[in-house]
Amino acid sequence: MRIVPVIALMWGGTSLLGAQARLGTIDFPTSGPPAAQAPFIEGVLYLHSFEYGAAVEAFRRAQRLAPDFAMAYWGEAMTCNHPVWNERDRACAMAALERLGPTRAARRERAPTARERSYLDAVETLWEDGPKPARDTAYTRAMEALAAAYPDDLEAQAFLALSLLGLHQGVRDVPTYMRAGAIAQEVFRRNPDHPGAAHYIIHAFDDPTHAPLGLHAARAYVGIAPGAAHAQHMTTHIFLSLGMWDDVVRQNEVASGDDHTHYRPGHYTTWLAYGYLQQGRFADARHLLETLRANAASPRARGVVANLTARYVIDTERWDGPEARGLGTAPPGEDGYAYATFVAGLAALRRGDRAAAEQARSALVPGGAPAVRPGDTGDRVVPVILERALRSALRLADGAGEEAVALLREATALEDGMPFEFGPPVVVKPSHELLGETLLALDRPAEAQRAFSRALELAPNRALALRGLARAAAAARDSAAAERAGAQLRAIHHAADADAGTMP
Repeated sequence: MRIVPVIALMWGGTSLLGAQARLGTIDFPTSGPPAAQAPFIEGVLYLHSFEYGAAVEAFRRAQRLAPDFAMAYWGEAMTCNHPVWNERDRACAMAALERLGPTRAARRERAPTARERSYLDAVETLWEDGPKPARDTAYTRAMEALAAAYPDDLEAQAFLALSLLGLHQGVRDVPTYMRAGAIAQEVFRRNPDHPGAAHYIIHAFDDPTHAPLGLHAARAYVGIAPGAAHAQHMTTHIFLSLGMWDDVVRQNEVASGDDHTHYRPGHYTTWLAYGYLQQGRFADARHLLETLRANAASPRARGVVANLTARYVIDTERWDGPEARGLGTAPPGEDGYAYATFVAGLAALRRGDRAAAEQARSALVPGGAPAVRPGDTGDRVVPVILERALRSALRLADGAGEEAVALLREATALEDGMPFEFGPPVVVKPSHELLGETLLALDRPAEAQRAFSRALELAPNRALALRGLARAAAAARDSAAAERAGAQLRAIHHAADADAGTMP
């Protein structure tokens, strides 16, 4: 029996788009009283857009209005699990659940319907004792059972899709992601205004190979949840995967807010800076970097600034500027240390300071490069890749071209073997791109053309790779390929600074 009709929310207040905040539309009937149902639905909508703080506030309002409303405590416990980010806080979840009842059995008695008991059972399963992978698997099994028992419950389907995305502990597993995407697509077909469906489609397909499957959802999500900053950013997971830089910049400007002077180092501003760099808007990127540096109040924030400074130097190729000279090397373990150390070394070499470049290379892998195993994540593999890249640049400077190329082929093999991570390239100077530049310097344009083409498969429309491809193709007398790459670069640089310097 339907207890509450379909609810389309237009919550009061100002959204990021300057209109009434809107979060999407869901149909999630419960046994809660109507007064508490409204903030409960608001909480679920925020939950679908990963606005966890706002979701907690909404669920607690529902609890205050109806202290026996079991699903409001379920919702708060759900905010303590961040599957895609590979984060969980058991103490947070148990604190919420124990306000409903002291034991699992007592809490279960407070859920008046079999369906609501199934939701509560699923979240209880998630927070039982045991290692995270085992609990995530058990939770997915519980959600599979719930979704099978209530096939018309789109929330069960949506949360099942989200649980699948979290099964592999932050590492993309393509078959599982495809299954999650298929489930979310069906929810989206049945409710085109569902924020979770659009969001989970994007997460399932946010790599260059599958991104076209998520483009419709990304376009739609912009208008589904203008009241959620994360929703506005999230669309750019698809746009970045397709090299759609105008869209990347626009949506991350929206997500970052109107008060530009108070922009802080973080996820949205990182993507915004990278988008500016690909557009050739180097002055805007530098201004943003200066603002973020002024507002970096914690070690983590300063690590983000180091990361972005390294990207700025790499993508502008301003080896002798204040950003390059200010990088220095950072000790292992600090956020951004590998990027900062590598770029400091490469910039020093470009300036002719061999000793500083050698010092940076040694600092990247103190004690020698660790063994790299298949499936290792970026924090372990990236310093090894960058050490190979910097050593290659040193050998090229020595005139040892074959050795330089061999080192870069090792680096590209390591990069190709890494699990894909969404976002700006996890290797600050993509190794295929550097290989292409090295081969071009050695007058091997056909090989360089292949290397740049591979770089663009991994990072579509990356400006330096497009420039390299245009130059390599021209040198190889492939005029059609050279013109295509040059035209694409000119298109993404339609608003570039006059001195951007990346035109072929």
